[in-house]
Formats: sequence, C-alpha cells, structure tokens
Amino acid sequence: MGKIKKYIQTVCEALEMLAAGLVLLGIILAMISILKNIPAFKELLEDVTTFRHYLEAIFLIVIGIEFLEMLCRPNSDNILEVLIFLVARHMIVGETTPYMDFVSVISVGLLCFLRRYLHVSRTKEKEREAQLKTQDSSLDEV
Repeated sequence: MGKIKKYIQTVCEALEMLAAGLVLLGIILAMISILKNIPAFKELLEDVTTFRHYLEAIFLIVIGIEFLEMLCRPNSDNILEVLIFLVARHMIVGETTPYMDFVSVISVGLLCFLRRYLHVSRTKEKEREAQLKTQDSSLDEV
C-alpha cells in the first residue's frame, strides 16, 4: 500500500510540473505578444483609455507568474499572494462600485494580516523546534 501511495504522489508531482511548464509557456507567449504589439504603445500615448486593456494584460501575466510560483512551491504565503493579486486586479481593472472597492480593500487587508500571522506563527514554530533540538542534544550528552 505504501508503494502505491508513493507512486501516486510521484505521478501527481509530475503532473504539477507539467502544468507549471504549460503555465510558464503561456506567460512567455503572453509577454512576447505584449512586447511585439508596438501600436498599443502608440495608442497609450494618444488615448489613456487603452491603458486599462494594457494593465489588464500585465496583471494577467503577474497573476500567472504568482500561480506558477504557487505550483512549484505550494505554501500558504504563495497562495495568499495569488489571492491578493487576484483581488487587487479585480479592484483596479474591473468595473466596480464603491461598495465592491470597499470589500476588496477589506479583503486585501485581511489577506495581508493572515499572511503576516501565518508567517509569524511559522517562525515561532521553527524557533521552538530549534530549542527542543538543543535541549535533546544537551540531554544526550549527560
């Protein structure tokens, strides 16, 4: 049973890396399409309203990069960063009401607080583990 579980975990990790590779390919292609679209830069100089479309494309790339990082190193910090970027993108690029903006600001604040709290608790956990190891090693010497 243990070998089957280990095999399934290996297959899952391989599939995650394949998905990460596909996301990376999509990010690269999206960046190339933005860079080769020179007329869009001229439009930005002439009309500011096209900036929203440009900003939306940039946000999609940034969220893709964060998602790729989350696939490669899944931890609470990366997941919360992706959520923060998603809420920020919705608030900045989307057509929102003042109420939706307020809820988005509260959401980002809560996610940042949660991220900070998880980071602090993880640091304290590591410190406790280090103290236990030093206590165990000092007991072994006696």
